Amino acid sequence: MKVFAISDLHLCASGKKPMDVFGPEWAGHPDKIAGNWRACVGPDDLVLLAGDLSWAMTLDEARPDFGFIEALPGTKYFIRGNHDYWYAGPSKVRAALGPTTHTLRFDAVSVGGVAICGVRGWVAPGRPDFDPAEDERHWRREIARLELSLRALGGLEWDVAVAMFHLPPRDADGGTRLTELISAAGVRHCVYGHLHGEAAAEAFEGEADGVCYRCVSADHIGFAPVLLFEHP
Repeated sequence: MKVFAISDLHLCASGKKPMDVFGPEWAGHPDKIAGNWRACVGPDDLVLLAGDLSWAMTLDEARPDFGFIEALPGTKYFIRGNHDYWYAGPSKVRAALGPTTHTLRFDAVSVGGVAICGVRGWVAPGRPDFDPAEDERHWRREIARLELSLRALGGLEWDVAVAMFHLPPRDADGGTRLTELISAAGVRHCVYGHLHGEAAAEAFEGEADGVCYRCVSADHIGFAPVLLFEHP
């Protein structure tokens, strides 16, 4: 089983939010994603989606975008991103998904010996854009949610674990409480998105404290799921 990751699909079946306004590389990006995905992902593979799947504002409006993802090969697991406004709670979302597409929400799952957990994340204290008045409570909430996810992870049997975040859990200046938690839990791979353009080019990618980090925003990785590893 191959394990792939991609983030920030920013689908919009309604056409209300064309992505090419953010640059010519986004022109026809759903077709690019689908073509690249089918070229490398097989039906028995696993694809991790680190948030910002759809621009839809409601669950019903997001259904065609779910259908797009469902039609692609592999078993898919996703977390919520900061632009997934349609996310109406895990029970309602799960009821709207097809059989090969799944959501994680403060929990964890093991698929063929590969465990997956993760949360959206938030701007960390000490970062230039951190506003204590606005961000402190959100930051603490994400820590608590990750602790729930890792507690669920600890109750599973697995060979290798992957953590997903939408916002980057660390940068070139160092880690955060989130990265401390996943490292202590034995997570060996971490993927995240949210960053685009120059910000993605400057993202931290590589190994730190036993965890291999990768930014998988769709435009950053050429609109093709990136292979993280292959598990027997």
